[in-house]
Amino acid sequence: MQTKLHRWATEDPGRVFDDLINLVYHPDFLVVAWNRVRTNKGARTAGVDWVVPSALDDERDVAALLAGVRAQVKARTFTPLPVRERMIPKSGASGKLRRLGIPSAADRLVQASLVLVLEPIFEADFKPVSYGFRPRRRAQDAIAEMHFLSSDPRKYHWVFEADIEACFDQLSHTALLRRVRQRIADKRVLALIKAFLRAGIMSEAGQIRDSVTGTPQGGLASPLLANVALSALDEHFCAKWDASGDPSARYRHRKRGGATYRIVRYADDFVIMVCGLRAHADALHDEVAGVLAPLGLRLSPSKTRVIHIDDGFDFLGFHIQRRTKKGTARKYVYTYPSKKALASVMGKVRALTARERHPSLTVLLVQLNRAVRGWCNYFRYGVSKATFSYLDQYIWRRVSRWLLKRHDGINWKTLYRRYLTGRPGHLPAEGKVVLFRASTVPVIRYRWRGHSISTPWTSESAANTA
Repeated sequence: MQTKLHRWATEDPGRVFDDLINLVYHPDFLVVAWNRVRTNKGARTAGVDWVVPSALDDERDVAALLAGVRAQVKARTFTPLPVRERMIPKSGASGKLRRLGIPSAADRLVQASLVLVLEPIFEADFKPVSYGFRPRRRAQDAIAEMHFLSSDPRKYHWVFEADIEACFDQLSHTALLRRVRQRIADKRVLALIKAFLRAGIMSEAGQIRDSVTGTPQGGLASPLLANVALSALDEHFCAKWDASGDPSARYRHRKRGGATYRIVRYADDFVIMVCGLRAHADALHDEVAGVLAPLGLRLSPSKTRVIHIDDGFDFLGFHIQRRTKKGTARKYVYTYPSKKALASVMGKVRALTARERHPSLTVLLVQLNRAVRGWCNYFRYGVSKATFSYLDQYIWRRVSRWLLKRHDGINWKTLYRRYLTGRPGHLPAEGKVVLFRASTVPVIRYRWRGHSISTPWTSESAANTA
C-alpha cells in the first residue's frame, strides 16, 4: 500500500489524498507501527503513562493495546496525552540543554502509524537536497555533496552557515498544517496531527502547559512534520536553481557578476553554498529570513555566519576545509572529525574511566568498545586516520590509569603482565574482551550519490532515470 501511495503522489504532484484514516487504524499498519515503537531508540523510556514499550512483552497486553487504540482512532475518541518533558545535554554545546518530549506508548503507536501512511506521500515532494530523517539517506550524503560542490571545478567557495533558533519549539502550527493540507484532505488525519501538536507538555516538576507552537523532539512524527515545514527552504532555492537555466546559462550569469546557490539541509541544520562573491552570500540573510518568517522561525544572529571554504566550518560533526596538499601547491577540500566531535567522544571515555567501581575490567571494555566503535564508524568517511590514532593513545592512557587506581600498589611491570596483554600494542584485555583500536577502522571516501537515491518504494533503476 505504501508503494501505491508513493506512486500516486509521484505521478500526480497536485493530488490531494482523502480517506487515509482507515489506513492509520488498519491492523497491519498498527502491527508494523508497534514494531517500530518497540525497536526505537527511546523504547526504554516511558511517557506520562509510565508504560515502557520495550518492557511490554506479553502478547496479550500488546494485542489489547493495539485493539484499544484502533477502536479509539476509528471512533474518533482518541486523545493524545501531554508529552513528558526531559532536558538533556545539547550535543557539542557545553552546559547547554535541549528539550525532549516523550509521548505515551499509545501516542507513539498512532504517530508511527501516521508516519507509515504520510511518509510515502510527502517523500514524493521532498527535494533531493535534504538528507535528515529520510529513508535511505544519511549525514554522510550531505557531507559528500558539500565536498563535491566546494571542490574544483564547481567552486562553491562561499558558505552561508545558518542556525535556526529553537526550530522544534517555535514552528508555527498554522503554517505547518497549511503545508500538510497541500497533500492531505482527510479531516480526521488532520485532526489527529493537530491534536498531537497541541497535546501539551508536562514539565519535570509535573506542571502541564499548553503547546501553542512547535513539534517537540522525541515524537516519532516530529521529524517528518519538521521536514514538511522546512521543505519550504528547499523549494525556494531549488526553484532559483531551476530558473537559472542550463549549465551554459548559469556560466554566463556568473560571468556577468551573478551567483548561483545550492542548499544542503539535514533536518533543521543547513548551509547554502555560493558560487560567487561574499556579497552574494551576505545578501542571503534577508532572503532566508523571509522564507522562514511565515513558518514562525528565525535565524540565530549569533550563530549564523558567512565563511570561506579556506577558513573551514563544522557541519554534522565534520570539519570541512580547503587546504594545500602536502608536497604540492594545489588545494583540495578535506573533511575531518571536528574538534567538538573529538571532544565529545573523549568526554564519554573520560566519564566511563572516571568510575572506579566498575564490576570488572571486562564491563569497562565492553562499554568503551561500544561507544568508540560507533563513533569511528560514523567518521570513517573522512580524513580520520590521525584522529583515530590520537584517540587510541588517549583511551589507552585512561584505561591504564583506571587500572592503577583500582589496584593499589601495582607497578607497571605487573600491569603489563596481568592486564595489558592484548596484541598488538599491549592493549588492555580481560578474558576474550580486548580494547577496541580505533586505528583499525579503514578510512574510505564516501562518494556523493547525486540525486539518484531511491526511496523504499521505488527501484534503483527508476531513481537513476529520474
